[in-house]
Amino acid sequence: MDTAFVFDLDGTLIDSVYQHVLAWQEALDAEGIELSAWRIHRKIGMSGGLFTNMLVRETGLDIDQELLDRLRARHADAYRRQSGRLRALPGSRELLAHLTGSGIPWTIATSGRMETAAPALEVLGIDLEKIKVVTRDQVKYAKPDPDLFLTAAQRLGVDIQSTIVVGDSIWDTLAAQRARALSVGLLCGGYGADELQRAGAFRVYEDPADLLRHLDEVGGRR
Repeated sequence: MDTAFVFDLDGTLIDSVYQHVLAWQEALDAEGIELSAWRIHRKIGMSGGLFTNMLVRETGLDIDQELLDRLRARHADAYRRQSGRLRALPGSRELLAHLTGSGIPWTIATSGRMETAAPALEVLGIDLEKIKVVTRDQVKYAKPDPDLFLTAAQRLGVDIQSTIVVGDSIWDTLAAQRARALSVGLLCGGYGADELQRAGAFRVYEDPADLLRHLDEVGGRR
């Protein structure tokens, strides 16, 4: 059974979690909604629907679709203005290049829409003609539902059960569990090792560079 890899994007390959947090906070502030940055951080990577439910629970506001559309547009605009500060996490490019050179299939599946994913993909130098990236626009439900990872495995032409999902948040590991894929957690998105392991990660590493050094531990060899 050959191993394939599906990577989350924000906080896994790109140092962008806190840019997303600040962009969401700016969007919420513009609508007069107060929410602490740490609460936003804990929800980065989940689906928009769950993010909405979280807002309702934690603010007590009546949030309709019109407000949600404005928030999403404000977030995307604020995030684009910060895109010049995006950086690849240590080892990201080297890890992807190693997999490519070794003939190991891989792709990226992100709960972000292409409007916000595009700057990060550009930083990584991803050729969308060659890499079948899956974004929120292309699936019915985002994490913690398994749709993103199931779609990614299907496009790679691999069995989901031979796929390693690499992510930085509990939403990645929960979605991987539901997809019946193995999950590897990275600490570079701000979650702790114990949280990731409780959510289902069978290995946890610091960042992509650390994963590359231990790639044989998760079956990453040909």
